[in-house]
Amino acid sequence: MSNRIELPYTRFLDPEGRLVGELPAWADDFNLLTDLYRRMVLTRLFDQKAVALQRTGRIGTYAPTLGQEAIGVAIGSLLRDEDVLVPYYRDTAVQLMRGVGMEEILLYWGGDERGSDYQAPRAKEDFPICVPIATQSLHACGVATAIKIRGQHRAVVTTCGDGATSKGDFLEALNVAGAWQLPVVFVVNNNQWAISVPRRIQSGAPTLAQKAVGAGFHGEQLDGNDVLAVYDRVRWALDRARQGKGPALLECISYRLGDHTTADDATRYRNADEVKAAWLEEPIKRLQAFLAANRVWDEGREQALVADCQRQVQAAVDRFEAAGIQPVESVLDHVYARWPAALGEQREMLLERVSRREEPSPGATRHPLPPAVEGHRMCSSSSGGDHE
Repeated sequence: MSNRIELPYTRFLDPEGRLVGELPAWADDFNLLTDLYRRMVLTRLFDQKAVALQRTGRIGTYAPTLGQEAIGVAIGSLLRDEDVLVPYYRDTAVQLMRGVGMEEILLYWGGDERGSDYQAPRAKEDFPICVPIATQSLHACGVATAIKIRGQHRAVVTTCGDGATSKGDFLEALNVAGAWQLPVVFVVNNNQWAISVPRRIQSGAPTLAQKAVGAGFHGEQLDGNDVLAVYDRVRWALDRARQGKGPALLECISYRLGDHTTADDATRYRNADEVKAAWLEEPIKRLQAFLAANRVWDEGREQALVADCQRQVQAAVDRFEAAGIQPVESVLDHVYARWPAALGEQREMLLERVSRREEPSPGATRHPLPPAVEGHRMCSSSSGGDHE
């Protein structure tokens, strides 16, 4: 008995940037296509800087997007202000296009709570980066349920890697999305490696997209290295979700050219020939070749773009480094919407401990504890339960 299900597969550009099929009407807009290219280059240059900052101890562990820029840029181009992004940890490109500042992303990976307090209006309802695997899938269904109950014409996009599709959270999310016909689009970045576990032993399903079929809704595959293919199918899925026609799952076939995170060493489980072959498929050179063949891109434009992107990235790094150190108590400030009394007690203990560690030398003026300590001391001594 075969478990193979025939699903659509979309590709417009081959690895050399040559057309392999008729382009959709929207792809005649070369201003759009060059903007997609610019965004991918900016993402890659920011990514390189973030890795360098981690290597020099200026931020913590970081999840690179090298080779996967087309997926995020296409999603970010298509999300409307009223839509909601529920991301995972490899969504730098989408977040940048939602208006999240590069310095905010650096703050997040530097362990600073301010990195999740997005200032861009269109990102205000987006969820923060999710590091636990696949839990964001169910969060997205919760948001989509609220949208459906309110009768709004909005959509939710949630992303994950291929490894996340083996998690119970992901499968439960597919089930509820199909049962309730929610306005949610699942985008799976199948980059072939779930840390050190290859796709071929991650799941017995011939495709990851067919997991949607079991949940009662549409699933398909596309070339995740072809930004035109990703743009076209995400556009279709979002329009459909906003019209109340239910969920979709898009499996984007890509390749993780770098390490899983900066805490990983992919050379321990991947051979160099595989990675070398994957570099021939990467998305930026592919679109660049297509644009050059259509005489809308050249070396002069490339050099100007790289210089401009490098200026933007460095300005963001300067803002990040000028942000200063976050207050110690901020690690607790966003845990609950309504604080339990016990959390107030923990906050007080933390601040008192910090105060003792910063005890001045004999003869120096002693600074009082922060006002928040006194406020929370009063709250935690009461028997009133929850408080703001």
